[in-house]
Amino acid sequence: MSADKNPAGPTGPQPQDDKPAAAPAAPATASPAAPGTPAAPAKNLYPRPVFSKKAGKLLKTRLWPTEAWEGAWSQPDYRNSAIMLAALLAGIVLFGVAVGELSTWSGRLYRLMLIATAWLHQDLMARGLPSGLLADAGRTEAALRLGLDVAWAVLKGVVILGVINLNGLWAVWFERKVSAHMQSRLGPMYAGGFHGWAQTILDSIKLLLKEDTTPQDADAAVHRLAPAIVIIPAVLAFAPVLFGKELAAARLDIGVLYILAVSGISVIGVVMAGWSSGNKYSLLGGLRAAAQVVSYEIPRLFAVVPVLMFVGSLDLSAIDQAQQGYWGGVFPRWFVFYFPAGPLAFLLFLIASVAETNRVPFDIPEAESELVAGFMTEYSGMKWALFFLAEYAYVLLACFMISVFFLGGGAAPLPFLSAVPSWIWMLAKAMTMMFVFMWLRWTLPRFRVDQLMDFNWKFLLPWSFANVALAGAMLLWR
Repeated sequence: MSADKNPAGPTGPQPQDDKPAAAPAAPATASPAAPGTPAAPAKNLYPRPVFSKKAGKLLKTRLWPTEAWEGAWSQPDYRNSAIMLAALLAGIVLFGVAVGELSTWSGRLYRLMLIATAWLHQDLMARGLPSGLLADAGRTEAALRLGLDVAWAVLKGVVILGVINLNGLWAVWFERKVSAHMQSRLGPMYAGGFHGWAQTILDSIKLLLKEDTTPQDADAAVHRLAPAIVIIPAVLAFAPVLFGKELAAARLDIGVLYILAVSGISVIGVVMAGWSSGNKYSLLGGLRAAAQVVSYEIPRLFAVVPVLMFVGSLDLSAIDQAQQGYWGGVFPRWFVFYFPAGPLAFLLFLIASVAETNRVPFDIPEAESELVAGFMTEYSGMKWALFFLAEYAYVLLACFMISVFFLGGGAAPLPFLSAVPSWIWMLAKAMTMMFVFMWLRWTLPRFRVDQLMDFNWKFLLPWSFANVALAGAMLLWR
């Protein structure tokens, strides 16, 4: 190796020679620099980094992502992926326009079930069945109607469960891709083909097959019950959530209060998981979660109060309806644009929602660098997956709440886009807010515990009180 590439010479013991050692040659750069002249930067002795020389599917140019993405549109693979994504989004929009409002289809399905129930009642009466319940036409009709209502409620529950499960599959894959792009990586690429779309499905199968263990010193009954206490309120909280115009599993006059109350129950399951694990890290994670969630629920609730003052109702459908229309026929009448209380309420609710869902920079209950995995340390398999599923369910819940409270619900951003049904706009707004949640996670560092609590009690809470007063002043001078 030449002296200019390895001036230090080879390492390790060298064979001794009886001849006197020759004076080392002075390196070419050994001449002293003039006083005051900055030293020349050290020459990079490392080769240019490239991918493996083996033929692969990732980047045929064999460049690092940062180098390859400088001229991304010049690459056929990048253009093809962009075209496929644009075609997928256009297909969703066209499908939505063709289908129309989903609430009309749900109404038709319910009417078909009513017709089927009436036909079944007439058939039973025509058969002349023995005495008892079926002998009384009124009692028979009431029993069939009760069965219809139960079946309809079960169907809506199955749909909500499907939404939560699909959201878990989608959100994990989406977050991997978002983080990969933010860190100049690729993320899932192989499983399923296009950008590793089946990676999360395979992960779910892995969790199903993974051994379920319980620590010897754990309280086994509480340890098993904790995941259920976390996931069940997450499912129940979706009952009044508005997915589009008049599209909700249950319309409640106190829908806002119901969501905020039911979603707060999950913290009990988190504390149970931390306490029952018999692990000091889990216990600290559970205690942190209790302190954090209880604290940030207060400014989160007060952040919604200006919206309730503008509408005068706790019904999500009424809140959605109040934001229909446009100022001057162009600018949307969304509450986020009700200056100055609207945007401030939006920011306060967004920050408190990130804290409520234990997301970075508020992931103190998990804090891998401090607590291993916090309250989930001693969980594995599907029990661990339930905690993970509940976290993404609450993220989705927060995104839909933000969309309804501040972003106009299912209203189109511009009048000429009103042909697209409301459920498409609601989904687009919720997915945009989910991206914001992930953007914050991969951008901001974690708070310390004392900083977390100070930020809530000394900043968020006072500003939430002030914003309520500001909204009152806006209503007074309207």
